[in-house]
Amino acid sequence: MIASLSAQPILVVVRPDPTDLDGDDGPGSLLDHLSCLDEVGLRHVEIGWQPDGRWCSFVARVRQRCPSLQLGAASLLTADALADLETCGLPFAMSPCLDPALLERARQRGILLVPGVFSPSEIQQAAAMGCGLVKLFPAFSVGIDYIQRLRAPLGPLPQVIAAGGLGVGDVDAWLTAGHAAVALGRRVIDVQGPDPALLRWLQTTAG
Repeated sequence: MIASLSAQPILVVVRPDPTDLDGDDGPGSLLDHLSCLDEVGLRHVEIGWQPDGRWCSFVARVRQRCPSLQLGAASLLTADALADLETCGLPFAMSPCLDPALLERARQRGILLVPGVFSPSEIQQAAAMGCGLVKLFPAFSVGIDYIQRLRAPLGPLPQVIAAGGLGVGDVDAWLTAGHAAVALGRRVIDVQGPDPALLRWLQTTAG
């Protein structure tokens, strides 16, 4: 995952609504927008997990329509969610918090679970547990220099994905500041389609 993010350090997080889960794949649907992003070169998408039997079916439709996307799950907090990931064959997930027991369950299932961290203690605990990649959440609340300020007192840190409150216009600055990647929420996709700024970013960095 770290190598893949090095090649394209951006993730888009989407949360299917009931019409998406029901199978809507026409013009203007989330699946249609993801297909557009797939065509312009997006590689990493997190699909917000939901305790709904239709969620895995939606994942399967995205995989069929957008075969180049590397799919994972977002908002993973429970063992039931992990079981759905295993059923769907998704290799990675992001959690908004650090849960050592859930991390261990994920490792036993062969799933990369990237924990959400916020405080220095959480970052240090994640590093001690062998996490090579963490998600700083919510990143906007602590600012672009937060991780850099922690490097001196804490020493070597895991690679950091910045997530929470960031837009396309923030991506380059946060990458320059030393973050491994930036995760963008669904506000980069609305009923009109993907944010034109995101399309330009992908087209500019393609290849």
